Amino acid sequence: MVDTAPRTTSKQQAAKPQRSADTAPPKPASTEASAPAQSAAPAQPAVDVATLGRQLLGTWADIRLASRERAARPELQRIEGQPMAEHRERVLGQLKLLVDEGAVHRAFPTSLGGFDDHGGNIAAFEELVIADPSLQIKAGVQWGLFGAAVLHLGTEYHHETFLPDIMSLKVPGAFAMTETGHGSDVAAIGTTATYDEAKHQFVINTPFRGAWKDYLGNAAVHGTAAVVFAQLITKGVNHGVHAFYVPLRNTKGAFLKGIGGEDDGLKGGLNGIDNGRLHFTNVRVPRENLLNRYGAVAEDGTYSSPIASPGRRFFTMLGTLVQGRVSLDGAATAAAAMALTIAITYGNQRRQFNAASDTEEEVLLDYQRHQRRLLPKLATTYAQFFAHDEFLVKFDAVFSGEADTDDDRQDLETIAAALKPLSTWHALETLQEAREATGGAGFLAENRMVGLRQDLDIYVTFEGDNNVLLQLVAKRLLTDFSKQFAKADAGVMARYVVAQTADRAYHGTGLRSLAQTIADFGSTARSVSELRDERTQRELLTDRVEAMIGEIAGRLRDARRLPKADAAAAFNRNQNELIEAARAHGELLQWEAFTRALAKTRDPGTKQVLTWVRDLFGLGLIEKHLAWYLIHGRLAPKRAQAVGAYIDRLVERLRPHAQDLVDAFGYAPEHLRAKIASGAELERQDEARAYYAAQRAAGTLPVPEKSKKK
Repeated sequence: MVDTAPRTTSKQQAAKPQRSADTAPPKPASTEASAPAQSAAPAQPAVDVATLGRQLLGTWADIRLASRERAARPELQRIEGQPMAEHRERVLGQLKLLVDEGAVHRAFPTSLGGFDDHGGNIAAFEELVIADPSLQIKAGVQWGLFGAAVLHLGTEYHHETFLPDIMSLKVPGAFAMTETGHGSDVAAIGTTATYDEAKHQFVINTPFRGAWKDYLGNAAVHGTAAVVFAQLITKGVNHGVHAFYVPLRNTKGAFLKGIGGEDDGLKGGLNGIDNGRLHFTNVRVPRENLLNRYGAVAEDGTYSSPIASPGRRFFTMLGTLVQGRVSLDGAATAAAAMALTIAITYGNQRRQFNAASDTEEEVLLDYQRHQRRLLPKLATTYAQFFAHDEFLVKFDAVFSGEADTDDDRQDLETIAAALKPLSTWHALETLQEAREATGGAGFLAENRMVGLRQDLDIYVTFEGDNNVLLQLVAKRLLTDFSKQFAKADAGVMARYVVAQTADRAYHGTGLRSLAQTIADFGSTARSVSELRDERTQRELLTDRVEAMIGEIAGRLRDARRLPKADAAAAFNRNQNELIEAARAHGELLQWEAFTRALAKTRDPGTKQVLTWVRDLFGLGLIEKHLAWYLIHGRLAPKRAQAVGAYIDRLVERLRPHAQDLVDAFGYAPEHLRAKIASGAELERQDEARAYYAAQRAAGTLPVPEKSKKK
């Protein structure tokens, strides 16, 4: 094992572990997959941490840095262990600070004091997770959901009437979409808004308990109004889900007539947000309170919409609110990056067990298992940073109007539904692994991991359950697949069937595997050479998505001609595979984004290290799905065996650069606020080493009993 820990205790090193000169290159492993031993170790590439850090900040780098500077201030940060009621009031006060500093108006129109900067707004908002996830989410409820619904679903009247008080926080609000009985299935919500032609009002009702609006931020205490989603009914016709601006409470905080609610109480995390339930009994609002950009009702009750199709209208309305998924993707990635920064910094300082020396304990990160636990997750986090920036650029193009066609919006929604599940799941997995990798210290609240893990837990459910979102992605992939043959003649379809049959014959009979075996000729080194090739990784990742969708499409090809119940049963039998295919599609998006970012990297040393990180991410995906590649004949056994062997080589190569790679995230001690990443552990370790060294030098160190028996 290689001792890469610092040897001195200067103040600078106490804050940040030393690398380069004190960092020995990794030892060559003895396996066949490892590079042959050489008489002199090759020079290690060096990472330009500052330049890499700027690249990770992405398109809105300066805005992110300004937001991080704000998040470093104690008055905006979470107090660990604070009682729920106090935490709620603290976060409300923090929102007022953001308003006073003009930090929340970036996405709103310039006519109202905003900047019409949608991408920059999300970039700044995501960084608030550093201070307190409750602050990030409550700000998101107020301006990213409540305010954004008025902005994107309303028209000029609503903007002028309601947005100024929303922007100033004079009217804290709730986003009343989710119901107790219908979470992600928004189209089926039970709340109704029935138009009264005589009084020119909508009458809002929650007709049964399952229709209560639930889990709503700002609903329990602070909200004085809400955007309520309900089935719009006029002249006896249900025109589907629409949004209404509904006042909730009077100036004394009491519910208005016909409105009631409950406090959701203590939650598993995010207790700085006052989540609650709302219900409505014959609550009347003016006709003008319908947010009518996509659907309007005239005084006589006549309904009109610029979008004729009810289904397309519904998805267009919901698509305008996609920014919640965008911000969750970015915030979850930031949380994973913070956890890895803490765990890897600690792993570079903490010593445990004598392995290669009679006197020196090993640094945790020198153990292969520790590297295997953390470095692949670091690679995935890098992929997510690069994918998220491309995602955010796409979002900004759509919402700025630069690229706002139906296809653009559908693509944005599909990307959001693909990436948000991957990043939020990854955040939870990374926080848990980082917690375990830091031992008992990681379980202390002062070191952030457990608090972040609790707060990020609900991110996998926010803005759509992850599995439901991936199902939406899968349906889009199936639709795109079927469009290839929508107008195909019999000859085209016949050729497709032949191609599919040939593909099964080629892969299924082992011909492809045989070709690989001949190419590899029994050499793991040759197998590795092929696997680290960018084209090979792209082919393997792309082939898996296309093959999975093609197989499912073939099985479902005749389902639309079946009775409804039989068609639903056929779809249900393929649901798990559909979700896995969608997940594979999201992983491919991340790998492609990483590869494009790599192509833009100019510094040779940084590019070499980033190439290893990209390869670790790509081969990690292949290793995770190795059974599929073997079963479907995409990899020969020898090449499949080489995947794990080369990953071991990669983590060994990356070990000396691990600290640089997390330092590039750019989180200062005031962002991390974790004592185990502050340099305190390094000071303790150096103190202990100095103590024993002094005793050995003075000859006063007691002799171990074991040595006396020799």
